[in-house]
Amino acid sequence: MTTAAETEITPARLTVLAGPTAVGKGTVAAYIREHCPQVCLSVSATTRKPRPGEIDGVHYYFVDDAEFDRMIAQHELLEYATVHNSYRYGTPEAPVRKALAEGRPVLLEIDLQGARQVRRNAPDARLVFLSPPSWDELVRRLVGRGTETAEEQRRRLETAKVELDARSEFDDEVVNDSVARAANEVVHLMGIHPQKETR
Repeated sequence: MTTAAETEITPARLTVLAGPTAVGKGTVAAYIREHCPQVCLSVSATTRKPRPGEIDGVHYYFVDDAEFDRMIAQHELLEYATVHNSYRYGTPEAPVRKALAEGRPVLLEIDLQGARQVRRNAPDARLVFLSPPSWDELVRRLVGRGTETAEEQRRRLETAKVELDARSEFDDEVVNDSVARAANEVVHLMGIHPQKETR
């Protein structure tokens, strides 16, 4: 695995952004969505309940277990997994295939299990691991967001240890010590340049 500064960049049409819980994957992806409209950010389906401020169809497709089962049975998901031993997440395949066919760069913000499935199914995809500045900072972020019960926090932190141990499976690692800097590193690894903001 290399850092962004050490990597020779070639345009990557399909890029995976993964990392442990509460590392800021969603925040970094939202920054990329806002500042790099040329990037198609895949919207995952999940069986978990929305967090405050999350919008169905924008942040996630919030579905029940029966609908998720139907999507699996109909082969509508590029990848899917059960995360933190409770909720299921998956990437609807049709929008990803459509964007790739149009020549647009696609970013998947997914978990470790999903990243492994993408590696098997799309070996040319670039896998980027988003890591926290430290373990203590990761714990602070998870507890600080206040969206999980103490039991859910414990379960997510156990999963985070496993996810951090898997960072060597990724092509690149980006430390999320600043959202803007981390997002720009990810975009750089995708081989594109963010559009300049205008006033």
